[in-house]
Amino acid sequence: MIGAIADDFTGGTDVAVAFQQAGLRTAIVFGDPAASHELPDVDATVVALKTRTVAASEAVRRSLDAARWLQARGATQLYFKYCSTFDSTAKGNIGPVCDALAHHMQAPVTVVAPSSPVHGRTQYMGRLFVGEQLLSESSMRHHPLTPMNDSRIPAALQLQTPREVGLVAYPTVARGHAAVRDALDLLARDGIGYAVTDALSDADLREIGKACVDDVLVTGAAGMARGLGDAWAARLPLAGAGAQDAHHDPVGDSPAAALAGSCSARTLEQIETMQSTHPSFCLDPVATPDAAGLAEQALAWYDSREDERAPLIYASRPPEELIEIQNTLGSARAADILEGAMGLIARGLVARGTRRLVVAGGETSGAVVTALGVYGGVVGEEAAPGVPWIYTTSDQPLALLLKSGNFGEPGLLARAAGVGIKQKADA
Repeated sequence: MIGAIADDFTGGTDVAVAFQQAGLRTAIVFGDPAASHELPDVDATVVALKTRTVAASEAVRRSLDAARWLQARGATQLYFKYCSTFDSTAKGNIGPVCDALAHHMQAPVTVVAPSSPVHGRTQYMGRLFVGEQLLSESSMRHHPLTPMNDSRIPAALQLQTPREVGLVAYPTVARGHAAVRDALDLLARDGIGYAVTDALSDADLREIGKACVDDVLVTGAAGMARGLGDAWAARLPLAGAGAQDAHHDPVGDSPAAALAGSCSARTLEQIETMQSTHPSFCLDPVATPDAAGLAEQALAWYDSREDERAPLIYASRPPEELIEIQNTLGSARAADILEGAMGLIARGLVARGTRRLVVAGGETSGAVVTALGVYGGVVGEEAAPGVPWIYTTSDQPLALLLKSGNFGEPGLLARAAGVGIKQKADA
């Protein structure tokens, strides 16, 4: 079994659907896994943590706990999944977690492959692109927690680790999996700990997947997970089982709502699009610097609104407004207030009968899933590339769409929330 560890909840759903599309039977677990929970017989298990922006020591501890839990359940290879924009700071957390997992698994050299072409992320000669822009010229340079100002992934990773970082450049990748494997072995002999690997297409990632299918540790975004999953599926007797359309929608026509906390440029577009056709409410943490108070206001608005279409409740702001909020409250306090409020709002909506939640932002998704006490679920169809529906397995199942801030077309929030009945749920 592949055991995957994702550093946020939206990344967990992204990598889970990548494995499933490769034909692997896949399960997902949210948060620190508990030994008391049993899993079905699967080819890949994803543990989605919330460790991207916590203290590096805490990210390491949780990731190692997840690794041991996965190994105890049969994982022979670990996959550490981070964002395709390599979201991190000069102190981590990608480097420290990779170091801890590499030491734990005794990995001689570890592939680092953030490319995910389906999401517009490609890497050439060590430089990561978002569409046609270098990472450092994209909207990620304004990220409130992990601003990415350097497109050179080997250099960005080297700041975070004492292990030496090397590059498997595109000319080598273009020659196929055997050339990639030779390059990895050469780096290992030279004492290089990490092999940042170029990729411009899904075909490149499939070749890299073949090259490292027997490695004990591989790291990357969802694109690399799909390439690795394809290599695994070619060896498994039940290849293709996970990609079969075996998952029906157990929620069906049910009241829906959208919650948005990401401040990415794409989420701001999606909010603007949904506001044009659906009722919306904006959380103001400066006016009400209290999570419970904000949640109470939002739920009171929800109960009193006359427009019965699926509502949008959001805390997202353009960069200049976000800076003002952070200057007033402090970055950590503002994040704690808004994440706490979103979790309470989600619980309030579910208590009022909402069964379909569309959530934008990794931190917001983590807050919502934690507040609802969701342990895991079944991976359903994608609403957008890398954004699958997750159906909980409780007696009253929920449908959750956990969207990374940068993912999806402008109309995604409105379209996904529109799957359910566009009417106010009874209290």
